[in-house]
Amino acid sequence: MDGAGRRLAKARLPEGVAGISRLHAMIGQALGDDVDAEDAAARVVVGIETDRGPWVQALVAAGYMVFPVNPLQASRYRERLSVSGAKSDAADAHMLADMVRTDSHQLRPIAGDSAQAEAVKVVTRMHQTLIWERTRATQRLRHVLLEYFPGALDAFADLDAGDTLELLAKAPDPQTAARLSLSQISAALKRARRRDIPAKAAAIQTVLRAPQLGRPAVVVAAYAASTRALVAVLGTLNEQVKTLQGEVEAHFGRHPDAEIIRSQPGLGPVLGARVLAEFGDDHNRYASAKARKNYAATSPITVASGKKKTVLARYVHNDRLIDALMGQAFAALLRSPGARAYYDKQRARGLGHNPALRQLANRLVGILHGCLKTGTPYNETTAWSHHPNQAAA
Repeated sequence: MDGAGRRLAKARLPEGVAGISRLHAMIGQALGDDVDAEDAAARVVVGIETDRGPWVQALVAAGYMVFPVNPLQASRYRERLSVSGAKSDAADAHMLADMVRTDSHQLRPIAGDSAQAEAVKVVTRMHQTLIWERTRATQRLRHVLLEYFPGALDAFADLDAGDTLELLAKAPDPQTAARLSLSQISAALKRARRRDIPAKAAAIQTVLRAPQLGRPAVVVAAYAASTRALVAVLGTLNEQVKTLQGEVEAHFGRHPDAEIIRSQPGLGPVLGARVLAEFGDDHNRYASAKARKNYAATSPITVASGKKKTVLARYVHNDRLIDALMGQAFAALLRSPGARAYYDKQRARGLGHNPALRQLANRLVGILHGCLKTGTPYNETTAWSHHPNQAAA
């Protein structure tokens, strides 16, 4: 599409190198032969409904101005052009081209993150994904045990712990579990580095040998097979989560901003890596601390119409980023006197735990922005100098 909105070319492009090469050829044909490559790249603006993947990387590498359009934005823009509800790939492509032609000043260009930050994002997101998968598998195991072996839920507090998985693999049904000896249970607890092993082993054995509600033998065997499968999955997930955590710490530790990020209260190597991965390391991406807070979704939004004015929390956000920032805020309560005093001040205003924690997370995002902008580590006194009570604390 040219600057006046006239369509210059239309095609469905295949994936891979063939599609990218054909796109470059179409752009070159539309621009003409008298335009050099550098000037051509500067004149090309692309709208695409994703911010990652081979296509995005290829477009950025070519020097084009790429705008990753949120699908929700695209949906609202589609309604602006048509109220019929019709939708097709061709119409969406036309709509995206027109959107970046007329409203590119309202859109955020793709961040110029470094390869190091991209590597941190890849391993960090997979690490967190595996943790979520482990939680799902644990809940499935809990549901299965509740159906035929509820005594195991009383005997084992942590279903994804190493000793629990080892004992369930050996004895996945009530009859076999009742025959476990104290030495077998103690050995599993010892390998898991538990404390007070004799008392815990005796308590587990007592619960496992208590009367259980019976189910038909064939049903118990089926459930036991399911338990063995889930135990195997959880064991693999535990191993890979631990392996990937090492990769996360290694990649994050090599990043130039790692020292500044780790100096923030509540940010260790894992949470710090998640914050870096989701914010990126392009220091020109956020024009101000407010822009970073808005992207983080820790700052509130105001809905005002006539005499009515309402302040609400942002519910459209990056789940991974807000999860990391709320975790940082909670951990900072024990590590930063200023953060604790700021949180207590919000609670004194009548806010609940989560709103007060979100306010603290919002403040910590602003502090992080200032540290990254000036290239200085966190300082407790400087961070809370605008809040006399917190600074005194």
